Amino acid sequence: MSVQLDENNVNLEGKDVNVINQSITAKVGFGSKLFEIFLWILFIIPGVIFTFKKIKADNYFQQLQQKIQKNASQIDNYMEQRVVVLKNCAKILDKQADFEKSVFENIAKYRSGNANDDQKRNEVATQIEDLSKSINIAFENYPDLKAHEAFENAMRQNYQLQLEITAARELYNDTINAWNRDIFAWPTKMIVAAKHGYKTRIPFSISASVKEEARGTFF
Repeated sequence: MSVQLDENNVNLEGKDVNVINQSITAKVGFGSKLFEIFLWILFIIPGVIFTFKKIKADNYFQQLQQKIQKNASQIDNYMEQRVVVLKNCAKILDKQADFEKSVFENIAKYRSGNANDDQKRNEVATQIEDLSKSINIAFENYPDLKAHEAFENAMRQNYQLQLEITAARELYNDTINAWNRDIFAWPTKMIVAAKHGYKTRIPFSISASVKEEARGTFF
């Protein structure tokens, strides 16, 4: 029976494993180069075939990058919409509760479309989730807000956008998992990935506060 270990050979059994915010570069050794030389020297036709396979793998990675970009932009758009909704909630709560303007400013600075900003996307999602939680707490602390139609509508929109982000996150992570798996698929894809210096991508993860709530007892 195998035991799961982390990078420092620490037993992770029974512990919560979080997303690792670290990218690993695809690399190949001398054996891979020798493999290609062997194909060309001894078997010309296999060498030609392997060249076409590398071209195909190169095209595959380019298409996969476009798909990752598209999925990431979808998440970013939903998060941007959610920020607008939360801002509206904050305006309504202005006289009842104080909110950190700097957090909203940090979120406003974030712009979608940066395919290499996986970690930043996770950080922004956590900030948004924390703000949403704060607004929910304020909502519970001020019962008169429950009769505020605009606030209720905003909260419903916030909940719906949260569901949309969850669905978009699953699609994005599926594509990320395909990328992380395929750049280490030897020989063809891994050789191509190493040539371009491709790295693993960081999946889109939920915030620590949401994970903690998920462990709670609801009934």
